[in-house]
Amino acid sequence: MSYKVGMISLGCCKNQVDAEHMLADLAMNGFEICPDAEQCDAIVINTCGFIEDAKRESIESIFETARLKEGKLKVLAVTGCLSERYQQEFAEEVPEADVILGLGSMNNISQAIKEALDGKRVVSYGEKTALSLEGGRMLANEPYFAYLKIAEGCDNRCSFCSIPDIRGKFRSRKMEDIIAEAKELADKGVVEINVVAQDTTRYGQDIYGKLMLAELLRELCKIEKLHWVRILYCYPDHVNDELIDVIASEPKIVKYIDLPLQHISDPMLKSMRRRGNSEYIKKLLQKLRDRIEGVIIRTTFIAGLPGESEQDFEELCDFVRDQAFERLGCFAYSLEEDTPAGQMENQLDEETRRHRSDLIMELQMGIAEQIAHSFEGMVLEVLCEGYDVEAQCYFGRSYMDAPDIDTKVWFTGEAGIQPGQFVNVEVTGADGYDLTGEQV
Repeated sequence: MSYKVGMISLGCCKNQVDAEHMLADLAMNGFEICPDAEQCDAIVINTCGFIEDAKRESIESIFETARLKEGKLKVLAVTGCLSERYQQEFAEEVPEADVILGLGSMNNISQAIKEALDGKRVVSYGEKTALSLEGGRMLANEPYFAYLKIAEGCDNRCSFCSIPDIRGKFRSRKMEDIIAEAKELADKGVVEINVVAQDTTRYGQDIYGKLMLAELLRELCKIEKLHWVRILYCYPDHVNDELIDVIASEPKIVKYIDLPLQHISDPMLKSMRRRGNSEYIKKLLQKLRDRIEGVIIRTTFIAGLPGESEQDFEELCDFVRDQAFERLGCFAYSLEEDTPAGQMENQLDEETRRHRSDLIMELQMGIAEQIAHSFEGMVLEVLCEGYDVEAQCYFGRSYMDAPDIDTKVWFTGEAGIQPGQFVNVEVTGADGYDLTGEQV
């Protein structure tokens, strides 16, 4: 008998890659992958446990899915960061879950579900390093782009972050394995690769004794069928001249860098345990803009860390105004009990934290709209993602837009443009963050 299995993957794209490995394993072991939750015999929820909002979403998804047990659903499996972070609590307080796997046991997802279908509850937490970074994948997004995870874990130990405890120490994949996977993805129709890790710029230091991201990117650019290579999650202190030169000179690398800065006030950077200071950050940003023509810089900030004064916050606001980042997100600080920041005094109340985050995003909205209008009259290469019947136009992404997190380009064009096809679009206007245009 063939059982139908569904997957709900929450959180970041790195978590999505883990889910895609599990989907491939399930399919290889005889399960039918089913997108309709109400028709599934088993559902896997791959959770996120990074901050409070993500934890809440994961818990709500678990309990909402558990209601399907009143119908056809026989097995509810929970995997990912939240189950890894709260091991004992999950086993005791989430009886609705028939399978609970930590990161190090997710490779055994097929066997665990088979045992659960036979009536056994499976709770397993293997060593974090047992999580395999290799093996087949079943893409959970459109077939023309993919995330390419080049490393796992993190050694940075920022004071606000629980990822090192959840995911373990930083460990790079071998370059030949990464290249082989990228070639396989390209042969299957992927034209855009998004390079990801908890800290992409540290890639290779642990196994090769030096930073190797620049060399890896050169090798990826040699893959003929790949058209775009994008780099996400770059830790600023490892963005060296070699990496900048590769981004600037390789045509396939989109001129886009995701550089989470978190703050600009020196006292806050020190409190966050971030390496470098405000002077270093400002010089790095100027170097990127000077040496990479048309570069788009995406960053993220945290507002409301314990002890953040009005002066610290005003400095952050001034920095956002002065830099006019093309892409920016700001999160309200989330108090995580097992982090150094969670033990600090001078915690700000949640209302203040969220208010400050909202103020940054309001400021950024005005900046982003001005930047969007500045592209009017330019011709951009756009990766078509589909056709909106209601809007009567196509939509897609330019080099300035990473999947899932950035803006869209809405454009008119000739009939028959397919998702995954690149077209040239002249920008004629802007609608909020989004661009509008027509095919040329």
